[in-house]
Amino acid sequence: MKTVQRTIGTMALAATMMLTISCKDGNKNESVTNDNNQVNQESVGDKEDMAMIDNQDTRAEAILKDYFNLKDALVGDDNDKAKELGGILVKSLKSFDASKYSESEKSELNDIIEDATEHAEHISESDIKHQREHFKVLSKDVTDMVAITGTGMKIYEQFCPMYDNNKGGAWLSMNEEIRNPYFGDQMLKCGKVQREIN
Repeated sequence: MKTVQRTIGTMALAATMMLTISCKDGNKNESVTNDNNQVNQESVGDKEDMAMIDNQDTRAEAILKDYFNLKDALVGDDNDKAKELGGILVKSLKSFDASKYSESEKSELNDIIEDATEHAEHISESDIKHQREHFKVLSKDVTDMVAITGTGMKIYEQFCPMYDNNKGGAWLSMNEEIRNPYFGDQMLKCGKVQREIN
């Protein structure tokens, strides 16, 4: 059943991508200064940001925190920081325990975590272009994980239609404001919010 829901979700995402208005006209030539204040890095270490619901999985929340930090490094075009944070995310993913979930959820979560770990490992040892390619699939894995584990945070699924030769790429963010991890300073604000989670 979960596989069917994932397939339907993927098809819905593909349909949304086809209907998305391209950022080419509005943002292609946009010049944005990349200073620390403008990137608006998400501070996810605060207790308020990591508020938990009683039944939330703290390890899933830790994975989200590390994912958001990695996203911020890509937004900032910081290859070395992304490598470091990819390694940290690998550790969080490997410590995930799916034992409290149902058998079907456990099986699906284990598949998701295994795939996400592989992509995080690639990010920890790659150049920024390759990191971004793996981040696209990692983002889908983390989104699929959240669909099962839930989250106590309000997060936004965002989408850039221009990434990957106009195939597009989605990512998760704690902020509604677009900060594009696929193009960084080149097209910082290219994208839109597809949906709110929570």
